[in-house]
Amino acid sequence: MPSDREIDAAVRVLKLLADPTRLRIVWALLHGEHSVSEIANHVAMQPAAVSHHLAKLRAERVVGTRRDGNRMFYAIHDPTIDALVRQALGEPPRSGRRSSRLPRPA
Repeated sequence: MPSDREIDAAVRVLKLLADPTRLRIVWALLHGEHSVSEIANHVAMQPAAVSHHLAKLRAERVVGTRRDGNRMFYAIHDPTIDALVRQALGEPPRSGRRSSRLPRPA
């Protein structure tokens, strides 16, 4: 059985992903790393609002960053998050095979 600490961490991450805006941002990052402005274009939001959501995702280590000069690029940091979000949205896993652990959403 998971410890209370592990359960609390999972609840925090799942709450973060329950927000439609953050889920859209994470979905955009499933397809590769992007800058804030690229993500903002993908999700049709202002870069400042996207930055706010990315800060929350980064604090829980859902996303990671890479700096290139003055630009910061974001990517999915945790392969478990990648798999969870792909499964929840009906996307095939990175390997190209569908997992049989959870049923596909109807």
